Amino acid sequence: MHKSVLLDEVIKYLDLKEESVIVDCTLGYGGHSSEILKRIKRGFLFALDQDKEAIIYSDQRLGEIASNYEIINSNFIDIDDVLKDRDVFKVNGILFDLGVSSPQLDEANRGFSFHKDAILDMRMDRDNPLTAYRIVNEYSKEDLTLIFKKYGEEKFASKIADSIVKYRIDKPINTTLELVDIIKNSVSEKYRREKHPARKVFQALRIEVNDELNVLEKSLRKALDLIDVNGRILVITFHSLEDRICKNIFNEVSKVDKNISKLPIIPKEYMPRFKVIANVVPSKEEIDNNKRARSARLRVIERIW
Repeated sequence: MHKSVLLDEVIKYLDLKEESVIVDCTLGYGGHSSEILKRIKRGFLFALDQDKEAIIYSDQRLGEIASNYEIINSNFIDIDDVLKDRDVFKVNGILFDLGVSSPQLDEANRGFSFHKDAILDMRMDRDNPLTAYRIVNEYSKEDLTLIFKKYGEEKFASKIADSIVKYRIDKPINTTLELVDIIKNSVSEKYRREKHPARKVFQALRIEVNDELNVLEKSLRKALDLIDVNGRILVITFHSLEDRICKNIFNEVSKVDKNISKLPIIPKEYMPRFKVIANVVPSKEEIDNNKRARSARLRVIERIW
């Protein structure tokens, strides 16, 4: 069963009140949302997800707790539009959990895992026309190299891309384990021993398929506009690229512009509207109980005026 990462910390830093209006941008299998819903008896929970299977499961789970929620089948890049459609313009808390849920990883046919054989897919939204199969079999060597470097920070990016392009001359690369073998044969023995050699390439493919980094940046900026005074935005990231985007945006909106920071009196309209509240990593105990928590980081920001 999927274990929600940093669950206690999420509940703590959301600072929930009974009447809070909360948006869970990444419902998944309902771990965070379930605990939120228990605490907002007179409030409301909006939960977004692209994965229809997760929505069906979570709707049943949340329905056993309360009825003051709505699940919306949407990418969180549309957070402003889906709330506007419901005449909601300010909320008290917004949560992003950017990890791939355990059921998605464990379900072989989703193609997210480099441990299980499956058709190369990796789509969060099954209606998305772009799959990992298309990328691996249709992108040029140059484009594959760029993706593996940019989104995977893979030092053997060029060699792996070259091997993929040579392999697919004879036949398409259909499955995850086919791709894993190609990757293994493209890197050094020492590299294979350090960590699973396919980890970074699979991360890069997943990000490209789902346009994750662009979506995250745009969504975070929309969230800043939607959060009410004293409301908080929480983001759980799982790799340095996501975390860098979150850190940079939070720093940008929580600091005085350096061009006016030396003024003796800074007008209120130039003071930051936000303050950074927390930057948290899982405890050793949580990591021991849930290995998928080991790379997680929670950043929290609050609107102050």
